[in-house]
Amino acid sequence: MTNKINYEENVKLIKYDKEAALDIVNAARVSFGMRNDKEFKNKDRHLIEYLWISDHTSPFRHMHFTFYIRAPIFVLNQWMKHQVGCAWNQKSGRYIKFDSNFYTPEAFRSIPDKSIKQGSGEDLNCEDQSKALSIYRSALNFSYAHYNELLEAGVCREQARSVLPLALMSECYWTCSLHALINFLRLRLASDAQKEIQLYARDVLNHVNSIDSDLSEILQIILDYENFKIHNSKEFLNERRKARSLDETL
Repeated sequence: MTNKINYEENVKLIKYDKEAALDIVNAARVSFGMRNDKEFKNKDRHLIEYLWISDHTSPFRHMHFTFYIRAPIFVLNQWMKHQVGCAWNQKSGRYIKFDSNFYTPEAFRSIPDKSIKQGSGEDLNCEDQSKALSIYRSALNFSYAHYNELLEAGVCREQARSVLPLALMSECYWTCSLHALINFLRLRLASDAQKEIQLYARDVLNHVNSIDSDLSEILQIILDYENFKIHNSKEFLNERRKARSLDETL
């Protein structure tokens, strides 16, 4: 069976640190023996910006999120390259027989310009889309049929799974620090990331933005800055860094 991805159903936020915003600023202020036990204030927002702009990122590693993810293996292969500050547990074909659940693209994209070694171009035309879909489904059915034949012949699951394609849907739990999450979003929301993982990254961001207004604001400050950093000179960034002094954030 092949299916198109409903991204909202295939990414679920399982848990997160509910006092995340205050945890970050308190982790930073402990250096000065200070703590805020009340509400997140404007001074805290300034501190968040100061910390990130100045590359003081350790406070952002004190809070964590856990997500359930259901995605094709080729997406998870890219996602699991994010290891620092992360923990992963994935569905295993050593223990269970895989169902015939495979990802099918909504549209097949063309090979990019010859000067580009990765990525994709425009969608194929209607005639080529139909041809590509037929080839794609045939390959998936062929692989899964031979997977079953190997199992029926007595081959162990951990070897039989080797013939299954990267389009196979898998499941995992991903726990990450806020710092690791920001790094994932920065890289996988970028225009040069593969479209499929961009869509997953967008849904991860939507989940985080929906849970806490203070946390959403923190993410927006940081992601805006990362985007700003790409498009502005180093000299201008240094001026912005100086504009936010440490004294006004404590």
